[in-house]
Amino acid sequence: MKKTINILLTLVLLGTLFSCSKDALDPTLAQDKAISTSINTLEDMQGLLLGAYNRMTSHYYYGRNYIIYGEIRSDNCFSNGNSGRFTTVAAMKMGDDDGYAAGTWAQIYRVIASANVIIKQDPEKITGDPEAIKNIIGQAYAIRALAHFDLLKLYGQQNVTGGTLGVPYVTTFKGDDLSPARKTVAEDKTMINADFEKALSLMDPDLNDPSREFITTYAVEALQSRVDVYFGDWDAAKTACEKVINSGDYEIAPAADYAKTFSTKGAKNVIFELAQRPTDNAGINGLSYIYRGDNYGDIEVLPNLPKIFDSTDVRIAPDMIANVDGKWRNIGKYPTNANFDYDIPIIRYEEVILNYAEALYHLGDDAKALTELNLIPAHRDAKLYTTISEDNILLERRKELCFEGFRFDDLARTHQDIPDVDPFYQTHGLVKYGDYRFAFPIPIGEINANPNMVQNEGY
Repeated sequence: MKKTINILLTLVLLGTLFSCSKDALDPTLAQDKAISTSINTLEDMQGLLLGAYNRMTSHYYYGRNYIIYGEIRSDNCFSNGNSGRFTTVAAMKMGDDDGYAAGTWAQIYRVIASANVIIKQDPEKITGDPEAIKNIIGQAYAIRALAHFDLLKLYGQQNVTGGTLGVPYVTTFKGDDLSPARKTVAEDKTMINADFEKALSLMDPDLNDPSREFITTYAVEALQSRVDVYFGDWDAAKTACEKVINSGDYEIAPAADYAKTFSTKGAKNVIFELAQRPTDNAGINGLSYIYRGDNYGDIEVLPNLPKIFDSTDVRIAPDMIANVDGKWRNIGKYPTNANFDYDIPIIRYEEVILNYAEALYHLGDDAKALTELNLIPAHRDAKLYTTISEDNILLERRKELCFEGFRFDDLARTHQDIPDVDPFYQTHGLVKYGDYRFAFPIPIGEINANPNMVQNEGY
């Protein structure tokens, strides 16, 4: 049945809350209290913030799908169709009615809705520590920036020949614009950067939470460096990375501890991760089950990936990547346990070091770029690089960040084709850079309900 209500707006323009408990305060469609009378204390704000983070852990977003999208549309992984999951995404044959495109679009805008509820609050009308309240609002700005950036990478036309359209950038909760149009990619980028800047202006490093499960000022800088690298803003990337590096709060995981950092909450190489608890996780719909598991296990490692590692590299050890019954599997990242309570790293210190090396390289400081790049293999019992190049940087990123959702974006932002390295397993074939399939389709429900919404080329 044709949808008559704009999906985005039913998620974003919500009017009330169902609860004000510290653990569950989150905007939903089942509401009975006006927001203006529901949010009164610091504890209420903390509850809203927990709700926003919780929405990020959905399997439609960082709990599974968003990370998997970056792997199966690349030369790292493929979908074997064991449970019928991710076959259309892996083949890059998605229609405008594809459930993956619709589910992730909706869930990320739910996260934005939660952030906007927090942002709209007047700190002077909230009882509690004023600085703590500002810090929460700052985190909400950072969440909103990251969520729009993630939407842009999936649905924006920045990697499609002739494309300029990004995504609607929603900045108000229960706003007047009932049919938001897509911004341009350039406009989205400007607004993402502005939200990160606003976050930093509100947040105090003295209030940074040590658990790694909340966005801190250094997490904002780290995420900003990710945005800068994606768009090739090398001076800005260098500055953001240096702020994280100079903080002294993080370290590259040593070889002996590498595997266990993925099952250790608050590891020193993690800058920001999403909490998973035995009572609050995706369970069988999470990353563990899709990478392995007797019932699912749809996402296998392409045989070419293990070949890029040195034999002594801890990243190819059996507790990280293993051949199980003739199938290569990601074993070490998002490890299986009885309670599914592994946290989900969103940004690690190693990524910042790699961002820094790439920025230095593009700024012409080859010697320092090589030094920074080699910090990673030096901590992985792998051979060091003798020269600095974009190819070597991308190779090391592929080794260090595989299975974490980066590979497709690394290929796209460097204007590379999606390679067909193994036609027996890969179903998308060779996809040339600029092909319309580099962008997800805008969900058909959004097109039907919003007269200002424009579909992506090819769908």
